[in-house]
Amino acid sequence: MNAVADRFIELSIAEKYRRLTKVERYEKQECLKYLDNRQWKLAKLGNFLHMASMTGDKSWEHRVSTEIVKTQMGVKGL
Repeated sequence: MNAVADRFIELSIAEKYRRLTKVERYEKQECLKYLDNRQWKLAKLGNFLHMASMTGDKSWEHRVSTEIVKTQMGVKGL
């Protein structure tokens, strides 16, 4: 799991027991935005991977697979 997901979970659990500070609420909101964007990107890449596989384009399939791994690992600059 990545650090953003870990922090989001940590803040969500803390929120069950106490009111989060203003900074923590902002941080949780930013974590959610990041995770939302990440999941949409992974879904899109998954669809591209399926299309590449269906068309038999091994080069495209490899590029998309590489981008999926980088996105899952949190590597920027794609």
